[in-house]
Amino acid sequence: MATSVFRLPIENFNEFEIHLIGTQLSDTGTGKSGRGSVVSEEISVAEAYSKGRTIFMGLELLIAPGALVPRPETELLGTTALDVLSQMNLPAPRVIDMCCGAGNLACAIAHYAPTALVWASDLTDGCVEVARRNVAHHVLADRVSVLQGDLFSAFSGLKLDGTMDVIICNPPYISEKRLEGDRAHLTELEPREAFAAGPYGLSIHMRVIKDAPRYLRRGGILLFEVGLGQDRQVISLLERSKAYETIRAVTNEAGEGRVVMGHTTPQA
Repeated sequence: MATSVFRLPIENFNEFEIHLIGTQLSDTGTGKSGRGSVVSEEISVAEAYSKGRTIFMGLELLIAPGALVPRPETELLGTTALDVLSQMNLPAPRVIDMCCGAGNLACAIAHYAPTALVWASDLTDGCVEVARRNVAHHVLADRVSVLQGDLFSAFSGLKLDGTMDVIICNPPYISEKRLEGDRAHLTELEPREAFAAGPYGLSIHMRVIKDAPRYLRRGGILLFEVGLGQDRQVISLLERSKAYETIRAVTNEAGEGRVVMGHTTPQA
Protein backbone atom coordinates (compact mmCIF):
# COMPACT_ATOMS: atom_id res chain seq x y z
CA MET A 1 0.00 0.00 0.00
CA ALA A 2 1.37 3.41 -0.92
CA THR A 3 1.83 5.92 1.87
CA SER A 4 -0.60 8.82 1.73
CA VAL A 5 0.03 12.35 2.90
CA PHE A 6 -3.53 12.45 4.24
CA ARG A 7 -4.64 11.02 7.58
CA LEU A 8 -7.79 9.10 6.82
CA PRO A 9 -10.26 8.01 9.50
CA ILE A 10 -9.71 4.50 10.78
CA GLU A 11 -13.08 3.47 9.33
CA ASN A 12 -11.57 3.89 5.84
CA PHE A 13 -9.25 0.92 6.40
CA ASN A 14 -10.15 -2.72 6.69
CA GLU A 15 -8.13 -5.47 8.37
CA PHE A 16 -6.58 -6.64 5.12
CA GLU A 17 -5.26 -3.17 4.29
CA ILE A 18 -3.77 -2.80 7.76
CA HIS A 19 -2.30 -6.27 7.39
CA LEU A 20 -0.41 -5.10 4.29
CA ILE A 21 1.23 -2.20 6.14
CA GLY A 22 4.78 -2.83 7.29
CA THR A 23 6.12 -6.33 7.67
CA GLN A 24 4.19 -9.54 7.34
CA LEU A 25 1.91 -10.08 10.31
CA SER A 26 2.96 -12.77 12.76
CA ASP A 27 0.15 -13.36 15.25
CA THR A 28 1.68 -16.22 17.16
CA GLY A 29 0.17 -15.02 20.39
CA THR A 30 2.53 -16.56 22.90
CA GLY A 31 5.50 -16.15 20.59
CA LYS A 32 6.50 -19.81 20.85
CA SER A 33 7.23 -22.12 17.97
CA GLY A 34 8.07 -25.77 17.53
CA ARG A 35 6.32 -28.80 18.97
CA GLY A 36 8.55 -28.91 22.04
CA SER A 37 7.46 -25.46 23.20
CA VAL A 38 3.83 -26.29 22.37
CA VAL A 39 3.99 -29.33 24.65
CA SER A 40 5.57 -27.24 27.42
CA GLU A 41 2.85 -24.63 27.07
CA GLU A 42 0.10 -27.25 27.22
CA ILE A 43 1.62 -28.78 30.35
CA SER A 44 1.98 -25.36 32.00
CA VAL A 45 -1.66 -24.47 31.35
CA ALA A 46 -2.87 -27.89 32.49
CA GLU A 47 -0.83 -27.64 35.69
CA ALA A 48 -2.15 -24.16 36.39
CA TYR A 49 -5.76 -25.28 35.99
CA SER A 50 -5.06 -28.32 38.16
CA LYS A 51 -3.69 -26.15 40.97
CA GLY A 52 -6.39 -23.51 40.48
CA ARG A 53 -3.82 -20.80 41.08
CA THR A 54 -0.98 -18.98 39.37
CA ILE A 55 1.35 -16.04 40.01
CA PHE A 56 1.16 -12.81 38.01
CA MET A 57 3.24 -9.73 38.82
CA GLY A 58 3.94 -11.23 42.23
CA LEU A 59 0.27 -11.76 43.08
CA GLU A 60 -1.43 -15.09 43.63
CA LEU A 61 -4.40 -15.36 41.30
CA LEU A 62 -7.23 -17.86 41.21
CA ILE A 63 -7.86 -19.46 37.83
CA ALA A 64 -10.39 -21.86 36.35
CA PRO A 65 -11.37 -23.24 32.95
CA GLY A 66 -13.33 -20.58 31.11
CA ALA A 67 -10.69 -17.89 31.62
CA LEU A 68 -7.24 -17.65 30.03
CA VAL A 69 -4.32 -18.51 32.30
CA PRO A 70 -2.38 -15.22 32.71
CA ARG A 71 0.90 -15.26 30.76
CA PRO A 72 4.25 -13.91 31.96
CA GLU A 73 4.58 -11.79 28.80
CA THR A 74 1.48 -9.82 29.82
CA GLU A 75 3.39 -8.47 32.82
CA LEU A 76 4.99 -5.98 30.40
CA LEU A 77 1.57 -4.41 29.81
CA GLY A 78 0.97 -4.27 33.56
CA THR A 79 4.31 -2.69 34.43
CA THR A 80 4.01 -0.21 31.55
CA ALA A 81 0.58 0.84 32.77
CA LEU A 82 1.93 1.30 36.30
CA ASP A 83 4.80 3.42 34.95
CA VAL A 84 2.29 5.58 33.08
CA LEU A 85 0.16 6.03 36.20
CA SER A 86 3.23 6.92 38.24
CA GLN A 87 4.21 9.59 35.72
CA MET A 88 0.67 11.00 35.75
CA ASN A 89 0.92 11.34 39.56
CA LEU A 90 -2.84 11.66 40.03
CA PRO A 91 -4.51 11.37 43.45
CA ALA A 92 -7.07 8.80 42.24
CA PRO A 93 -6.35 7.64 38.67
CA ARG A 94 -9.18 6.02 36.75
CA VAL A 95 -8.47 2.94 34.65
CA ILE A 96 -10.40 0.63 32.34
CA ASP A 97 -9.14 -2.93 31.90
CA MET A 98 -10.74 -4.11 28.66
CA CYS A 99 -10.84 -7.86 27.90
CA CYS A 100 -9.89 -8.45 31.53
CA GLY A 101 -9.85 -12.25 31.47
CA ALA A 102 -9.07 -13.54 34.96
CA GLY A 103 -8.74 -9.96 36.23
CA ASN A 104 -4.97 -10.25 36.54
CA LEU A 105 -4.19 -6.77 35.22
CA ALA A 106 -7.05 -5.10 37.09
CA CYS A 107 -5.96 -6.66 40.38
CA ALA A 108 -2.26 -5.93 39.82
CA ILE A 109 -2.89 -2.28 38.98
CA ALA A 110 -5.19 -1.78 41.96
CA HIS A 111 -2.69 -3.53 44.23
CA TYR A 112 0.40 -1.62 43.13
CA ALA A 113 -1.40 1.71 42.56
CA PRO A 114 -3.38 1.78 45.82
CA THR A 115 -5.48 4.84 44.99
CA ALA A 116 -6.45 3.72 41.48
CA LEU A 117 -10.07 3.04 40.58
CA VAL A 118 -10.47 0.26 38.01
CA TRP A 119 -13.39 -0.78 35.83
CA ALA A 120 -12.76 -4.20 34.26
CA SER A 121 -14.87 -5.96 31.66
CA ASP A 122 -15.07 -9.11 29.62
CA LEU A 123 -17.62 -10.78 27.37
CA THR A 124 -17.85 -14.28 28.80
CA ASP A 125 -19.39 -15.65 31.99
CA GLY A 126 -16.24 -17.63 32.79
CA CYS A 127 -13.93 -14.62 32.70
CA VAL A 128 -16.25 -12.37 34.69
CA GLU A 129 -16.73 -15.03 37.38
CA VAL A 130 -12.99 -15.66 37.80
CA ALA A 131 -12.15 -11.94 37.71
CA ARG A 132 -14.68 -11.22 40.45
CA ARG A 133 -13.25 -14.05 42.55
CA ASN A 134 -9.79 -12.52 42.22
CA VAL A 135 -11.03 -9.08 43.17
CA ALA A 136 -12.58 -10.60 46.30
CA HIS A 137 -9.46 -12.71 46.95
CA HIS A 138 -7.36 -9.54 47.10
CA VAL A 139 -10.01 -7.50 48.94
CA LEU A 140 -10.22 -4.92 46.15
CA ALA A 141 -13.98 -4.69 45.65
CA ASP A 142 -14.05 -1.09 46.90
CA ARG A 143 -11.84 0.00 43.97
CA VAL A 144 -12.29 -2.63 41.24
CA SER A 145 -15.60 -3.23 39.46
CA VAL A 146 -15.95 -6.18 37.07
CA LEU A 147 -18.68 -5.89 34.46
CA GLN A 148 -19.85 -8.07 31.60
CA GLY A 149 -20.49 -7.01 28.03
CA ASP A 150 -19.14 -6.65 24.51
CA LEU A 151 -16.18 -4.29 24.95
CA PHE A 152 -17.34 -0.80 25.95
CA SER A 153 -21.02 -1.78 26.03
CA ALA A 154 -20.26 -3.22 29.47
CA PHE A 155 -20.05 0.36 30.78
CA SER A 156 -23.32 1.59 29.31
CA GLY A 157 -25.19 3.85 31.70
CA LEU A 158 -22.27 4.32 34.10
CA LYS A 159 -21.46 7.86 32.89
CA LEU A 160 -17.78 7.12 32.38
CA ASP A 161 -17.45 9.13 29.16
CA GLY A 162 -14.36 11.35 29.13
CA THR A 163 -13.31 10.39 32.66
CA MET A 164 -10.65 7.71 32.16
CA ASP A 165 -6.95 8.40 32.52
CA VAL A 166 -5.79 5.05 31.14
CA ILE A 167 -7.34 2.20 29.17
CA ILE A 168 -5.44 -1.07 29.01
CA CYS A 169 -6.41 -3.92 26.73
CA ASN A 170 -4.97 -7.40 26.31
CA PRO A 171 -7.27 -8.47 23.49
CA PRO A 172 -7.50 -11.68 21.50
CA TYR A 173 -4.95 -11.30 18.68
CA ILE A 174 -4.66 -14.58 16.79
CA SER A 175 -6.19 -15.04 13.34
CA GLU A 176 -8.95 -17.55 12.75
CA LYS A 177 -6.75 -19.30 10.17
CA ARG A 178 -3.96 -19.90 12.64
CA LEU A 179 -6.39 -21.13 15.28
CA GLU A 180 -7.44 -23.74 12.76
CA GLY A 181 -3.79 -24.51 11.98
CA ASP A 182 -0.55 -24.22 13.94
CA ARG A 183 -2.18 -22.58 16.98
CA ALA A 184 -5.09 -25.02 17.26
CA HIS A 185 -3.61 -26.48 20.44
CA LEU A 186 -4.39 -23.26 22.30
CA THR A 187 -8.11 -23.98 22.33
CA GLU A 188 -7.75 -27.53 23.63
CA LEU A 189 -7.63 -26.29 27.23
CA GLU A 190 -8.54 -22.60 27.10
CA PRO A 191 -11.57 -20.76 25.66
CA ARG A 192 -11.45 -19.91 21.97
CA GLU A 193 -12.78 -16.42 22.73
CA ALA A 194 -9.50 -15.62 24.47
CA PHE A 195 -7.56 -15.98 21.21
CA ALA A 196 -9.77 -15.48 18.13
CA ALA A 197 -9.56 -12.02 16.52
CA GLY A 198 -10.81 -12.20 12.96
CA PRO A 199 -8.96 -12.99 9.73
CA TYR A 200 -5.76 -11.10 10.65
CA GLY A 201 -5.82 -10.97 14.42
CA LEU A 202 -6.69 -7.27 14.56
CA SER A 203 -10.47 -7.13 14.92
CA ILE A 204 -10.56 -6.21 18.61
CA HIS A 205 -7.71 -3.71 18.35
CA MET A 206 -9.62 -1.87 15.63
CA ARG A 207 -12.84 -1.67 17.63
CA VAL A 208 -11.12 -0.48 20.80
CA ILE A 209 -9.06 2.14 18.95
CA LYS A 210 -12.26 3.54 17.45
CA ASP A 211 -14.28 3.68 20.68
CA ALA A 212 -11.69 4.39 23.40
CA PRO A 213 -11.53 8.19 22.84
CA ARG A 214 -15.12 8.47 24.04
CA TYR A 215 -14.00 7.27 27.48
CA LEU A 216 -10.50 8.74 27.75
CA ARG A 217 -9.96 12.27 28.97
CA ARG A 218 -7.84 14.60 26.85
CA GLY A 219 -4.29 13.34 27.13
CA GLY A 220 -5.43 9.96 28.39
CA ILE A 221 -3.50 6.90 27.27
CA LEU A 222 -4.54 3.70 25.52
CA LEU A 223 -2.24 0.67 25.91
CA PHE A 224 -2.46 -2.68 24.11
CA GLU A 225 -0.68 -5.97 24.31
CA VAL A 226 0.11 -7.14 20.78
CA GLY A 227 1.28 -10.42 19.28
CA LEU A 228 4.77 -10.88 17.90
CA GLY A 229 5.07 -8.84 14.71
CA GLN A 230 1.83 -6.94 15.29
CA ASP A 231 3.36 -3.80 16.78
CA ARG A 232 3.77 -2.05 13.40
CA GLN A 233 0.23 -2.90 12.35
CA VAL A 234 -1.30 -1.58 15.57
CA ILE A 235 0.87 1.54 15.44
CA SER A 236 -0.44 2.11 11.90
CA LEU A 237 -4.01 1.77 13.13
CA LEU A 238 -3.43 4.39 15.81
CA GLU A 239 -1.64 6.73 13.38
CA ARG A 240 -4.57 6.59 10.96
CA SER A 241 -6.98 7.67 13.64
CA LYS A 242 -7.16 11.41 14.30
CA ALA A 243 -7.64 10.68 17.99
CA TYR A 244 -4.09 9.68 19.02
CA GLU A 245 -0.57 11.08 19.15
CA THR A 246 2.80 10.22 20.75
CA ILE A 247 2.35 6.64 19.57
CA ARG A 248 5.07 4.11 20.33
CA ALA A 249 5.87 0.48 21.02
CA VAL A 250 7.35 -0.84 24.25
CA THR A 251 9.78 -3.72 23.87
CA ASN A 252 10.50 -6.69 26.08
CA GLU A 253 13.97 -7.89 27.11
CA ALA A 254 14.36 -9.60 23.73
CA GLY A 255 13.73 -6.32 21.90
CA GLU A 256 10.29 -7.41 20.67
CA GLY A 257 7.48 -4.86 20.57
CA ARG A 258 4.78 -6.40 22.76
CA VAL A 259 2.99 -3.26 24.01
CA VAL A 260 1.73 -0.36 21.90
CA MET A 261 0.48 2.90 23.39
CA GLY A 262 -0.89 6.25 22.28
CA HIS A 263 -2.14 9.47 23.91
CA THR A 264 -5.47 11.01 22.99
CA THR A 265 -5.13 14.30 21.13
CA PRO A 266 -6.68 17.58 22.29
CA GLN A 267 -9.20 17.24 19.43
CA ALA A 268 -10.24 13.66 20.32
